[in-house]
Amino acid sequence: MAISRRKFLGSLGAAVGAATTGTLTKAYGASNKHFKGYPGSSGVLHDTTLCIGCRKCEQACNKVNELPQPEVPFEDLSVLDKKRRTQAAVYTVVNQFQAKEKIFVKKQCNHCLEPACVSACFVKALKKIPAGPVVYDASLCVGCRYCMVACPFEIPAYEYEKVLTPRVTKCTMCAPRLEEGKLPGCVEACPREALIFGEREALLKIAKAKIQKYPDKYVDHVYGEHEMGGTSWLYLSGQPFETIGMREDLGIKSAPELTSGALSTVPIIVGLWPVLLTGVYAISKRKDKIADEEKEDAVQNARVQANQEMSREIELLREKMTKEKTAAINFEVKKALEDVSKKAEAKKEQQTEDQKELDSKTTEDFDDSQGKGKQEE
Repeated sequence: MAISRRKFLGSLGAAVGAATTGTLTKAYGASNKHFKGYPGSSGVLHDTTLCIGCRKCEQACNKVNELPQPEVPFEDLSVLDKKRRTQAAVYTVVNQFQAKEKIFVKKQCNHCLEPACVSACFVKALKKIPAGPVVYDASLCVGCRYCMVACPFEIPAYEYEKVLTPRVTKCTMCAPRLEEGKLPGCVEACPREALIFGEREALLKIAKAKIQKYPDKYVDHVYGEHEMGGTSWLYLSGQPFETIGMREDLGIKSAPELTSGALSTVPIIVGLWPVLLTGVYAISKRKDKIADEEKEDAVQNARVQANQEMSREIELLREKMTKEKTAAINFEVKKALEDVSKKAEAKKEQQTEDQKELDSKTTEDFDDSQGKGKQEE
């Protein structure tokens, strides 16, 4: 339900008053303690040197999450010619990069150890679970979309087209499948074992062993070991990570660690945060509603115009077909008349020839009879 400007300002004033009188609920800022991850948590190691860009992982993700089929079939690899990012109905994409050689890189949520999206979500709709995935609870989400702004990897997407029940969407590392003891869909579908699932610490050991064994093949770095405090999705590459679309300017501090000072030293701002965001959310929803109405009007106008254009095209086509049909009929009639005329002329000529032949024969017969008469005399 929309919140009026007066109600919003009233709520804001009440919150300020409560804060100044000491009755405001205590707010907690982010901790400045570095979190190294849950013991035994899972992750995925993506060896980009083994990826062949087959898009089998995309297809598996689509099937497992029961997402709409894409406009371009998964067998069509032409989509790799341009850079793509995840969308509301696309949780993972494979991008192609041309460094010294052609490289394919799978992109999805990296499931940070201390996720920026979780830190930004004031209603805790997003959370990091001990198993490793960062999961989402749509029933708690208020649609503020600050998780989208906070994510340094540009992963969370929003279902803008669903006006009544929009959600934030992203890869969940197939958390429901993990609970059943199954592999993530993309890992199970990979034909080259470019994706390996296991405990994060074990994956780090595997990655470092590969680097040590093949120093000429790999960059001496496991991406995700320390970036933004560490991620559950780890990467190996044969080329500098910046050349394959990976950010190398993030540092090793997690998002909560970077924001802990500001949020913990200004409790009144933290206390007012839900109220402020509620107002922003209401305004945002109103803007979304207006945008949706304008979009609907534009679609309706386009539909009417398209129908009019189609009617004109049909009328022109009908006229053209009528003209062509009339011309065809006239042509056939003319052709038939010509055929009749030719046949009549040919018949007349034949009759003339027959008459001439008959006359000639009659003359001959007469001459013969006359000759015989003379002889008898």
